Amino acid sequence: MKLIRFGEPGKEKPGIELDCGKKIDASKFGGDYNEEFFANDGLKKLEIWLNRNANESPIIPENSRIASPVCRPSKLICVGLNYAKHAEESGAEVPKEPVLFFKATTAITGPFDEVVIPKGSEKTDWEVELAIVIGKKASYVSKEDASDHIAGYLLHNDVSERAYQIEQGGQWCKGKGCDTFAPLGPYMVTKDEVKDPNNLRLWLDLNGERLQDSTTSDFIFKVEEVVSYISQFMTLLPGDIISTGTPAGVGLGFKPPRYLKPGDVMELGIDGLGTSKQTAVAYK
Repeated sequence: MKLIRFGEPGKEKPGIELDCGKKIDASKFGGDYNEEFFANDGLKKLEIWLNRNANESPIIPENSRIASPVCRPSKLICVGLNYAKHAEESGAEVPKEPVLFFKATTAITGPFDEVVIPKGSEKTDWEVELAIVIGKKASYVSKEDASDHIAGYLLHNDVSERAYQIEQGGQWCKGKGCDTFAPLGPYMVTKDEVKDPNNLRLWLDLNGERLQDSTTSDFIFKVEEVVSYISQFMTLLPGDIISTGTPAGVGLGFKPPRYLKPGDVMELGIDGLGTSKQTAVAYK
């Protein structure tokens, strides 16, 4: 299944994108795609509901805003420097263990919403990433059992402000958690529809120029390793999101570096997980 959410900010409703591309309103299923949904076998119940109600459910209007597929998770955890070539372009050593940081959940926005360049920022950057959605509470999970705790996958643009992240001391979260810095979606694809998350092509274009083009086979730490590793340090709750890092081609890696300007358009995608598009705008 492809889970979507739609509607204006604060008024989002759950929906489903069918295999034919039609988007239907799933409000009558009851409840949003949140921690409670994933924790209480919501995916299985939703599939049963869909089989019974797909034909009678309202079609979502074409002009509807598409929101993040998952309602505000308890955590949005990211893995840094998880592609060998990206670590190289960043001038960093290949990590011996996953580098972890958090993005504020207030950064989450829809896949086609504008990205706001923060006040005074001159180094806002792009990062196409594969994100994991946790489906079952995970604590001290082994790599062999990690997949059992995954609900599905989605597309994430891990927008980053490099001066805040690197030049102002402290942890990376300062450059990662600005409002609109986590466009998610367009949908969450359930794990049964993703044959191999460790071998997916992902890409990002800036103003029509292909800047990132790689596959998750360049992972340093694979999906199962990441879920297992993080669960050794904190409990992962249903609906939590883990973003698995970005490949080479970010603005920081160019010589000289390239950063977002108002009016720039980012288009990105992952095979099987859809595409998204964000326009950068200046802070007002």
